[in-house]
Amino acid sequence: MQAPFDPRLSTLIDAALPHVAFDGWGPEAFKAAIEDCDIDPAEARLLCPRGAIDLAIGYHKLGDQQMIAALNAATLDGLRFRDKVAEAVRLRLAAVDDKEAVRRGTTLFALPHMAPEGAKLIWGTADAVWTALGDTSDDVNWYTKRATLSAVYSSVILFWLGDDSIDEQATDAFIDRRIDDVMKFERVKAAVRDNPALKPFTATLGRVASMIKPPRQPAATDLPGVWRDPD
Repeated sequence: MQAPFDPRLSTLIDAALPHVAFDGWGPEAFKAAIEDCDIDPAEARLLCPRGAIDLAIGYHKLGDQQMIAALNAATLDGLRFRDKVAEAVRLRLAAVDDKEAVRRGTTLFALPHMAPEGAKLIWGTADAVWTALGDTSDDVNWYTKRATLSAVYSSVILFWLGDDSIDEQATDAFIDRRIDDVMKFERVKAAVRDNPALKPFTATLGRVASMIKPPRQPAATDLPGVWRDPD
C-alpha cells in the first residue's frame, strides 16, 4: 500500500506544471513553483531534497494513486482479466492532466544517471496495477507479472506521447495489441509447462521458482525478494 500523498507536495507539483512545459523538470521550474505557491524554500527543500527531480517523481506517483482510486471505483465485474489490466493502463493514462509534463519526465528519466529511478517508477506503476487487481502471487510469478507489465506500460507511454489520433483511439488499439501479445506468451508458457515430455525439466524449474518470494510487506520494499526454503 502506498503512503498517503503529502498535500504540500501536491501543491508544489501543481504550481510547477505550467513551467515544466518550458523549462522541463529542472531548477528553474522548481524555483518558479516555490514562488508561485508561496511556500517557504526551506520547507520545499525538505519535501524535495533533489528539487525538480523529486517533483517529477512525485508527479508520477500521484498519477499512480489516482489510477488506484479510479480502479477501486470502477465496475470491472464480468471483464476478462486481460481486459481488467488493459483498463488499468487506460486509467493510468487518464490520470495524466499534462501530456507535456510526461514527455519532459520521459526525457529526464532517459538520462543515464536517472534511468534506474525511471525504471523503479515504471515498476511501481506495474505493481500498483497488479496489487489493485488483487494479485496473490507468492513466487517468481510476482516478479514476472510486474516485469511484463512494466515493458507493456513503457511501450504504451512512448506510443501515446506520439499519438495524435481522435480521442487517442490509436493508443487504445495499441494497448489491446500489447496485452494480446502478453497473453500469447502466457499460453506458450502454459503449453510448455503442461507438456508431458518436458515434465522432469519443468517440475525442477517449478520447485526453484517456488523458492523465490516477493518482498516482505509492508516492512520491506526493496528488490529482489527473499529466498526461502520450500515448505
